[in-house]
Amino acid sequence: MKKTILLLSLAGLMTGACAQQNPIAMKYAPIISADLAKKHLSIIASDEYEGRETGKPGADKAAHYIADEFKSLGLQPIVNGSYFFNVPIIQNAFKVNTFTLNGAPLTSGKDFTAFAGTGTKTINAKDVVFVGYGIGAGNYDDLKGIDIAGKVVMYISSGEPMNAGVSKITGTDKLSDWSGPRSRKRQAYILSKNPSLMLAVTTTGPGFGAGGRSPGAGGARELPMTLKKEGPAAPVTITIPQATADMLLKSSGKTVADLKTAIDQSGTPQSQTVKADIAIDYTTEEIPVKAVDVLGFLRGSDPKLKDEVLVISAHYDHIGLVRTEGAIDKVNNGADDDGSGTTGIMEIARAFTQAKKDGKGPRRSILFLGNVGEEKGLLGSEYYTDHPVIPLERTITDLNIDMIGRVGTEYIGKADSANYVYVIGSSMLSTELHNIGEKANNTYTKLDLDYKYDDPADPNRFYYRSDHYNFAKHGVPIIFYFNGVHADYHRPGDEVSKINFTLLAKRAQLVFYTAWDLVNADKRPVVDGKK
Repeated sequence: MKKTILLLSLAGLMTGACAQQNPIAMKYAPIISADLAKKHLSIIASDEYEGRETGKPGADKAAHYIADEFKSLGLQPIVNGSYFFNVPIIQNAFKVNTFTLNGAPLTSGKDFTAFAGTGTKTINAKDVVFVGYGIGAGNYDDLKGIDIAGKVVMYISSGEPMNAGVSKITGTDKLSDWSGPRSRKRQAYILSKNPSLMLAVTTTGPGFGAGGRSPGAGGARELPMTLKKEGPAAPVTITIPQATADMLLKSSGKTVADLKTAIDQSGTPQSQTVKADIAIDYTTEEIPVKAVDVLGFLRGSDPKLKDEVLVISAHYDHIGLVRTEGAIDKVNNGADDDGSGTTGIMEIARAFTQAKKDGKGPRRSILFLGNVGEEKGLLGSEYYTDHPVIPLERTITDLNIDMIGRVGTEYIGKADSANYVYVIGSSMLSTELHNIGEKANNTYTKLDLDYKYDDPADPNRFYYRSDHYNFAKHGVPIIFYFNGVHADYHRPGDEVSKINFTLLAKRAQLVFYTAWDLVNADKRPVVDGKK
């Protein structure tokens, strides 16, 4: 893939070297400025907005601020005359009422923990199916030939088969995306086989200790959020320490450590059914959460193209207040994540609306989309793409901005640290879109476009971790703009005072120029890649 990107980049460079600058686009790009960025961000990332957590007053304030800005710019409210698109998010107050093993009661916070779940159910089982790492790769499959439908399943929740430092999956010392940060592949793979209950074994310590969360409500700190959906609830996943797992495996004469060692050394699964008397009873209370996406619409001027739409998106929510007692700074301001992207789309909207007022297009329509619930699992964008206000077949591209106001860890101290942006996903669905992005940069902004994370198999899984992914999974081409993580990521230190506003504006201008070419081109980008 790296070779492909390199060739595409070289092609873009050759194209860009010959490209002529568009004086009309250049007239409106400077509207996107450091001063305007500072004005917006100093408000939405202030302590008054309390970290903009979904369902909290601060997020509601941010939504109204964005809507007021869209209204002042003249963007159309296309959700039945409103800028607000209601997203049916719920908090799941999940409670394990009883959990026994071979007749002995288990204690939440010591023998197990249940952070989240849905549904109300009683499960009684006489055995558990141990499925190793729960991995289903081409050369290694813990579930091959095993029927786990309706069964209680236990799996090791992290890592992958390794022998002498070499992964069975990759054949190298590099881990696969089955065990990368935030990877949910193993859980999704097991879920696809329809078990009744999933027991995830943590091998990082002997137990949960005194700081474990209490039963019920997923712990006192924060109730997990999901979209409210019809249909049967997904199987619950409960995390257990090795000691509990070994109790479940007792009749086999093996421990988790024994089986893990056997898998690692042989490179073959050790999946097996073990006799164990399991009984669990759990309930879920669904609490509605007030949550809205904010939509501002700019109608295109070309009668033949105005029904096609470009989406420019960013999430305005963040993670809210610090819940640790005694914290000096209690506000996770989220200036970079993603106040910077939200500021970016408001500035880009101002540039395009001014161009339209002056009779300069755009030919296609643009939807400026402020997403809620990104930090809760991309919930706002998931709901929008599942229930689009404008049909996705008419959506030509999503340009998503998530963190463009800082210098990431890998660039600190480098001479070019103030002239880069990570670009992710531009060629995954459309080679043409990649070339358009390259051309815009080579013609105007001349940033260093870093494609380091532009790979679905990258262990960080950034391609899957922001709102663009919900468009991509429906086949809509995307570009994700990102400055990389830093020491203040998801911490109170992500403050306005640390934002590089000149850099923020320049990155937003790149999005503007790319958008300008997309909405004014004769044809939409051709989709020639895979989801």
